[in-house]
Amino acid sequence: MRTKENVLDVLMYLFENYMGEDMEEAETDQDTLFCELEEAGFPSSEIHKAFQWLEDLAGDDGAGEMVDDGAASLRVFNPEEENRISTECRGFLIYIEQIGILDPIQRERVIDRIMALETASVDLDQVKWIVLMLLFNQPGQEEEYARMEDLVFDEHPGRLH
Repeated sequence: MRTKENVLDVLMYLFENYMGEDMEEAETDQDTLFCELEEAGFPSSEIHKAFQWLEDLAGDDGAGEMVDDGAASLRVFNPEEENRISTECRGFLIYIEQIGILDPIQRERVIDRIMALETASVDLDQVKWIVLMLLFNQPGQEEEYARMEDLVFDEHPGRLH
């Protein structure tokens, strides 16, 4: 049994294996899901953190207080965000906002969830998965989710849709 150490590993495992109806059923029995994750090799501390991360994702973290008035704005990243979110990842977040996959409030939620991971940094693939998780957990985002899914699973990343 391989030990996996990262909260994001737990989250990605959950998302890949329990997405959709299975995820909703699994949420009703968190104890069973917890045991399955431990059997898969995840440390209990990381499982607890992943469950908390998902609860915070589903909850209102204050982003609802933001107002998206549709005006063009510039997002300035603070030094801690710049250290953890690479230029490539920041550029990608701006890109998916510009093409309408995320709105400014969702972008802020993604940044919040990245910062909540307690990792030194995230790579582009991890950011894409976080965006997918956010969109999956928000009703009415099916079209944006499908577009983001295309970006995650596209074998030709240089090709624009």
